[in-house]
Amino acid sequence: MHDVGLIGGTFDHFHDGHALLIQRMLDRCNRIEVWLLSESRAKSKDRGLLSWEDRKKQLLERFADISTSRIEVFTLEDELGPAPYHKTAGAIACTKETKARCSQINSLRKENGLEPLEIIEIPHSLAWDNLPISSTRIRNGEIDRAGQPWIPPSIRSSDASMTPEVEKELKKPFGELFKGPESDTSVAIQGVFEAIDPSIGPIIAVGDVTVLAIQDFGRMADIALIDGQTKRSPWQGANEIRKHHFDSIIHSINPAGMLTTSLLTSCEKAIQSWLSRGSSTLIVVEGEEDLAPLLIHPLSPMGATVLYGQPNEGVVVRLCTEESKSRCRNLLSLFGTPSV
Repeated sequence: MHDVGLIGGTFDHFHDGHALLIQRMLDRCNRIEVWLLSESRAKSKDRGLLSWEDRKKQLLERFADISTSRIEVFTLEDELGPAPYHKTAGAIACTKETKARCSQINSLRKENGLEPLEIIEIPHSLAWDNLPISSTRIRNGEIDRAGQPWIPPSIRSSDASMTPEVEKELKKPFGELFKGPESDTSVAIQGVFEAIDPSIGPIIAVGDVTVLAIQDFGRMADIALIDGQTKRSPWQGANEIRKHHFDSIIHSINPAGMLTTSLLTSCEKAIQSWLSRGSSTLIVVEGEEDLAPLLIHPLSPMGATVLYGQPNEGVVVRLCTEESKSRCRNLLSLFGTPSV
């Protein structure tokens, strides 16, 4: 049993893999020091990372039943931290990707006249798809913190139809309403762009009126879904949408009151194109796109902004968060099998 064990990392969106790493070190050490990457260095890697205080809070909350004397949290300002010169540490944690760095640390300790640290390699925790759970995958919206998918398997396997339970739940507010007259959509859209930070994630617009309103405001949505209708009637204004301004156009089939595998696949392709290349996509739906936000939130990266029109009132905006993903996953689980 070592007296002190060292762990270093970013620990963003604290997940089951992080918990395994810490628990394994607690099993081998009386105390552990967790060195969290500093605020400035973390933000230089990815603006979507949580603050240092939030990362610390989530870590300590996960191990609230452990005596605070066994876990101390410090700020990591450089790649190696205190390990090369730490006099009381006896072990250091690593994954297979960081093992070489730990060997480098032991070389430096030898130069400093210190005993080498025992390098304890911890295996990755695997997600539902047998790939490692990682903060990056969580921020990208692929999995939750336990490694589970946000899209229920039933939605992936076949088309699904809305049920009375879902219809009832959809009547509850889900986002912030920015009011504005239908005759001048710029009023609501201006309020939206004054309130959000479009640099964090993609702007995803659902509905012809909303897509055109963003275009008229002077920018294009990163991902847009249209069906040529408004209030379930053909809309001539759809012809004004500049389809050629999008990097790609995908055609999808999705009847009213349903969520099809066609629409799911189209949304996945659009979001992956944005994540991998920053490409914009227009999804043209044959049928209706009204229920698309229920797929968009579970699929989108954290921080994405989802907009859709509220007839006669304005535009509803909802940031993509773990809360929005969880609500949509629960609603998707209530969908039924289409009647023949």
